[in-house]
Amino acid sequence: MAAHHHSLALDLFEDMNRKVEEASKDFAEGDGDTKIVEEIESLCMNCHENGTTKLLLTKIPFFREIVIMSFDCPSCNFKNSEVQPAGQIQERGSKYIFKVENVQDMSRQIIKSDTCILRIEELDLEIPPGRGQLSNVEGIINMVQSDLSEKQTERKEVVPEIYEKLQIVIGSLVKMVSGENFPFTITVDDPAGNSWIEPSTSDKKGKYSHVHYARRTEQNAALGLADTTGEENGGTIRPEYHATELYPQLPANAVPTAMDQDQDEIVENQVYSFPASCPGCTKHCVTNMKMVNIPYFKQVVLMSTVCDLCGYRSNEVKTGGEVPEKGRRIALNVRNPEDLARDILKSESCAMQCPELNLNVTPGTLGGRFTTVEGLLTQVRDDLRASIFDTDDVEAVGGDSMDTGTKKKWQTFFSELTSAIEGRKVFTIILEDPLASSYVQSYTAPDPDSQLEVSDYDRTWDEEEDLGLHDIKVEDYEQPEAGEKKTEETTAER
Repeated sequence: MAAHHHSLALDLFEDMNRKVEEASKDFAEGDGDTKIVEEIESLCMNCHENGTTKLLLTKIPFFREIVIMSFDCPSCNFKNSEVQPAGQIQERGSKYIFKVENVQDMSRQIIKSDTCILRIEELDLEIPPGRGQLSNVEGIINMVQSDLSEKQTERKEVVPEIYEKLQIVIGSLVKMVSGENFPFTITVDDPAGNSWIEPSTSDKKGKYSHVHYARRTEQNAALGLADTTGEENGGTIRPEYHATELYPQLPANAVPTAMDQDQDEIVENQVYSFPASCPGCTKHCVTNMKMVNIPYFKQVVLMSTVCDLCGYRSNEVKTGGEVPEKGRRIALNVRNPEDLARDILKSESCAMQCPELNLNVTPGTLGGRFTTVEGLLTQVRDDLRASIFDTDDVEAVGGDSMDTGTKKKWQTFFSELTSAIEGRKVFTIILEDPLASSYVQSYTAPDPDSQLEVSDYDRTWDEEEDLGLHDIKVEDYEQPEAGEKKTEETTAER
């Protein structure tokens, strides 16, 4: 019986794959309305009679392929629907933060996978991982309201204190749907990287942000990615990934070595290799580190991690030193192709914007990057275009449900961005870093540069809170706070 079910599953997915290939061919030839719906007779878990499951493979604009599943039982009228990503678990987790400010924002699409945590921050309301869903902001709020409203009559009689608290939350949700509680913030956090909130070309700074992050060990374990074999060594690194191959330009006296724990100082321009755990598969890998000195700025650390087993790669720039008293804002007026060749360092804490291009990059989105102005904008364009259109061709359709107006807006956005990268458009690039760890090369240093404006600013309370500066105690940190000392004395007396 098990072999029969296995064969049936293989036949089903092979048939689905064949239909997907045929539909993709029709789609490329102009038949963009092709949909693949597969019907499967399946057991109803409510009445144990046979029902029908329908599977639809489709692509969500700005996202990726998903499978929409719907079950219907004619015997007991039980219905159920959910959504599952059609791709693999991503190399990094992803977190989206979206501020809902008007009625139009309520129609933004949301993909919530079965590993995602969705929060409504103002209510401190959290929806734990569960059934995958494809909806919009209004639909999610209505669903939460409906779930909380169930059995409220019974709660009023049995646990009135819980009933009263839930009624407050339900009332707030009703006001959100009716537009009386704007603004509020939706957060989608998915360690698998398969959840998403729809972006828009009109989103301003602080309204929409998307950050990738390395999964923690417990998150990898929850996704089934942790090493359960007990092997000490997860594999070896191919020779071309060793520091000697990655940095062939090193002088003879700068031979890469493993990190010596007894060495007090890190030698500039020398590459150090040390063992690490891969964020993608949790196996052992190697991280290469090199410290370089940027003229008229400071020393920074370049880090590169490559996993031979799963192919995970990351390249980042880390800045050090003490936390400055103020943040720094750098504005560069890019007038000609020569300005595109300026070196630029964007730290993890830095936000970037180009008003003429309607481009806003939130802190943490690209990580730390040390490249040129052209290289940074090219990376932003390629990463964004791949997620919008899922191809290198900007003329390609970005999903089977992207409307013509939205597609035209994105095409215009990418066209303007490409013009800037090719030096055919004058624009301003602004870096705003609360840790003052970002840098743009000056062609006239140490003299002032007429195209470069650098200014310091006072950090806001929220910026310092996000950076954890309010919790840092560098003096008398071994002494307990007044409240802690009092608590200890009281406990001793008891």
